[in-house]
Amino acid sequence: MNKVAVFGNAGGGKSTLSNRLAKMTGLPMVALDLLKYTPGGGEVSYEEYKAAHNQLLQQDQWIIDGYGSLDTVWERLEIADTLVYVDMPVLQHYWWVTKRFLKGFLVPPTNWPENSPLLKGTLNSYYTVWLCHKKLTPKYREYVNKSKESKRVYHLKSPKHVKEFYQAVELELAK
Repeated sequence: MNKVAVFGNAGGGKSTLSNRLAKMTGLPMVALDLLKYTPGGGEVSYEEYKAAHNQLLQQDQWIIDGYGSLDTVWERLEIADTLVYVDMPVLQHYWWVTKRFLKGFLVPPTNWPENSPLLKGTLNSYYTVWLCHKKLTPKYREYVNKSKESKRVYHLKSPKHVKEFYQAVELELAK
């Protein structure tokens, strides 16, 4: 486990999982939202994001959390040796987006650019949950099923699966 891609629909707990995995393994973690957006929530140019992403992929070790863009997600999944696909039921994603919004009044959401507008980001996430569920989720599921032959794949479909994932990593690290 050297190059770990954590991906899935919005509001699925990818950032929380990525941060915990980084603490457990000591691997450097990069949140793509922090590469793609500036403080305040403005988007960097595609060229700037793409260059930063390409440089990141050349590193020997990483945990990359997030989506980025359609072309870069597939590049990242190809290069990763470990895939962690967070694939909760769609209503769970909506609930966790709502929960993140409510908690965001007290504590900024994990791995969001500083001073990003909470309401705008939440509304965007609600739209993204549905769009991802309809367009990307079937492709992600197909990809992870094919990738099981050549990569370490964790397809996490429930909070219980996430707990089991942490336990599996702890056991592996104890060896």
